[in-house]
Amino acid sequence: MKYYIIVGEASGDLHASHLMRELKNTDKAAEFRFFGGDKMKAVGGTCVRHYKEMAYMGFVPVLLHLPAIFRNMSQCKKDIQAWQPDVVILVDYPGFNLKIAKYVHKKLHIPVCYYISPKIWAWKEYRIKNIKRDVDELFSILPFEKQFFEGKHQYPIHYVGNPTADEVDLFRNNYNEKTEQFRRRNQLDNRPIVALLAGSRQQEIKDNLPAMIEVSARLPEYQFVVAGAPSIEDAYYDKFLQGCNIRLIHNETFALLSHAVVALVTSGTATLETALFNVPQVVCYETPIPKIVAFFRKRIVKVKYISLVNLIVDEELVTELVADTFGVDNMERELRKILPGTEGRTTMLEGYERMRAAIGKPGAPANAAQIITNKVMRL
Repeated sequence: MKYYIIVGEASGDLHASHLMRELKNTDKAAEFRFFGGDKMKAVGGTCVRHYKEMAYMGFVPVLLHLPAIFRNMSQCKKDIQAWQPDVVILVDYPGFNLKIAKYVHKKLHIPVCYYISPKIWAWKEYRIKNIKRDVDELFSILPFEKQFFEGKHQYPIHYVGNPTADEVDLFRNNYNEKTEQFRRRNQLDNRPIVALLAGSRQQEIKDNLPAMIEVSARLPEYQFVVAGAPSIEDAYYDKFLQGCNIRLIHNETFALLSHAVVALVTSGTATLETALFNVPQVVCYETPIPKIVAFFRKRIVKVKYISLVNLIVDEELVTELVADTFGVDNMERELRKILPGTEGRTTMLEGYERMRAAIGKPGAPANAAQIITNKVMRL
């Protein structure tokens, strides 16, 4: 069968690449065409457009790039129509993908599968109408979403497990480098490592990394190391790291987390990855006009937490410093609470075990691939 896949950022490229491999296992004749990234290219198929040309975040950047966004969407629609795939698979990225789903459903009548369902439980819940109308099969990777979609909105979904858990397990099973070797290879000293995961987009890094750097100066007994995001060039980080005794390690987030003792993490998939590596963390997310954002967050956003760890266990297991609580003093205080030998560290590690139990058994990409091929063949 012919599979057209659309992702809009680095995490989508990673998850989609694993799904593609499993689709090839279940469908030996699988052909792929996609809006994606390097990891998807490595699996095979035709990359129509790279996600780096599409990843705009925030109201102003999106506004400034509207012509490019419209061009990308127009190209995507025309390309799907020309190729006539057996199924279109959307991966997260709802602002773009839900519009594609509407077009494909209405104009082309091609089955639409949505892998990694939009997080409409956080905000924009009205999008459920579009999903019910335009998506044939919805795949969830977060256990609490099943109650939201099926219980609240009577829309059946497939909870297939969490691909991030699969990816971390696969890495840990094949990674044998000792901490001394990792330090030597990356020119690090013998101090314990604090990982800095400042986000996957330039705006996130700009907002969060400077404060993280300030915290590093207050804990000289630790060495702070920045995990470089796949889509961000080293030169962008250099603007913030000049004059700092902080190393940047690119494309080795999992290896860094394997050797870190604690982490400062910007919200997103990185919070879950950090927890799955058993690294205690403080979640930090700076926003413009923080007091106003905090006010609206309490009244508009419909969830209590922003980190996946807390959402999965339904409690504030990891501290979230967002908007008006974001700041260097708070970051330092909360980080010290989870350093080695502290009670807070023990409590957090115990909570990570509850989170793993809630996620359940591994095999998300394989589970999703099996369902997609079976369903599409019957549609």
